[in-house]
Amino acid sequence: MSAAHSESIKRQRPEDEKLPLGKTFAYGLQHVLTMYGGIIAPPLIIGGAAGLSSTEIGVLVASCLFVGGLATILQTVGIPFFGAQLPLVQGTSFASVATMVAIVNGGGGIQAVFGAVLVASLIGFLIAPFFARIIRFFPPVVTGVVITMIGVSLTPVAANWAMGGDAKSEDYGSLANIGLAAGTLLIVLLLSKVGSAALSRLSILLAIVIGTVAAAMLGMADFSNVGEGAFFAFPQPLAFGWPVFEIGGIISMTIVVLVILTETTADILAVGEIAKTKVDSKRIADGLRADMASSVVAPIFNTFTQSAFAQNVGLVAITGITSRFVVAAGGGILVVLGLLPILGRVVAAIPMPVLGGAGIVLFGTVAASGIRTLSKVKYDSANLVIVAASIAFGCLPIVKGDFYENFPTWFETIFHSGISSAAIMAVLLNLLFNEFKRGSMGKDGSVFAAAPPRMVKQEEICGLLEGDSFEDGKLIDKDGQEIPVVTSEEFEQVMTGQIELQQLSQSKSSGH
Repeated sequence: MSAAHSESIKRQRPEDEKLPLGKTFAYGLQHVLTMYGGIIAPPLIIGGAAGLSSTEIGVLVASCLFVGGLATILQTVGIPFFGAQLPLVQGTSFASVATMVAIVNGGGGIQAVFGAVLVASLIGFLIAPFFARIIRFFPPVVTGVVITMIGVSLTPVAANWAMGGDAKSEDYGSLANIGLAAGTLLIVLLLSKVGSAALSRLSILLAIVIGTVAAAMLGMADFSNVGEGAFFAFPQPLAFGWPVFEIGGIISMTIVVLVILTETTADILAVGEIAKTKVDSKRIADGLRADMASSVVAPIFNTFTQSAFAQNVGLVAITGITSRFVVAAGGGILVVLGLLPILGRVVAAIPMPVLGGAGIVLFGTVAASGIRTLSKVKYDSANLVIVAASIAFGCLPIVKGDFYENFPTWFETIFHSGISSAAIMAVLLNLLFNEFKRGSMGKDGSVFAAAPPRMVKQEEICGLLEGDSFEDGKLIDKDGQEIPVVTSEEFEQVMTGQIELQQLSQSKSSGH
């Protein structure tokens, strides 16, 4: 009976919902289209830096799709000790691109990159359980900041796609490209507005299809290369030779792996928040182990570090489809794309501005989810400082990409990501202000305490917060603090500084 009850609870998890087969693969394809530009970009960049031929870069791309698909299936379906069983798409992390290019330019070539990824991922696998134990240090004030920054930090990616994706292209940033992105964005919004739930949930996929058709009619999509190259090809292990192990590259990549662990932890917490499902330290550990196990296997199959894709977290939020089996279907599609290069070439022909238009909504939705989480925070002086400083700190490398270029390489690697820098700052400030009680600021101990005090107008008594209650004729919040009930005139007097709130409260308590 106990086992049956446990199984019943497990089936009730939002992420365990099973949709009809057709819808499952349709929504799975939507995930693939959403992240396709992001997953193929790292092998294109690294292959170009390594001086590989177009055929060799094609091998990198196919391998990236194949391994990303297998990693996604492992993460979503899961086996004992591996996989968070959440709707998370896996692929090559952008956090590692700059470091891998540096390793290539250091003279080690692509083999040195594979060697560094292999060793660093093994180290990451060993320390993954430690990261799982930090769950208690991620209250809403931290997770809200991190989720918000995931969305904010991805906005430049959407902007780059909307402009054309290739800064060296003659039409990069042209009105035609931006107009196509704007048209795709408009289609997403219109489809989201219609009364049909099915159309609304498929708005991203349909907008991408319609946008691509429109681009083809305008001569802005090129499908001429789809028929060139092999139809079927299985990724050949060690196609570029055996990995080369260089100590400098390994140290740099290990730092990157720490960043990836931080970002994946944030993504697991984000998708758990969106799906409204329980995420504990065990689940995070299983997710991180799947991340790192996939990353260990990746260089054997000619690809790089694997991590959860933040943009797909946005897709989960905007569609409301939290089924992990939908994302597993997307993983299967990625595997097929990796085995059938011709299908990959079809998807690769989707114009970047179309993806950019869809990305604006997707990435903005992630940020909105973070803001929703931050709405649960009680904004006393400490939490206001945490949110303000963390978000601003995380925005530094986003608004000023060269901010850390004169810092040591290891420091730049960690803090060049707005997500990881905001996460680190939020965790440290939460420890300082909320965990270490000694020396905590008092009610008037900070300049932030000058923020307007909380009051309730008589005509706005319906605006009570969760946990508020009336006791002996007084309004008491969930922490036992009395909240003054004032008239509109008294409210204005306090807000304009004509009278202090404490003075008003004393006056009311004395009956004057």
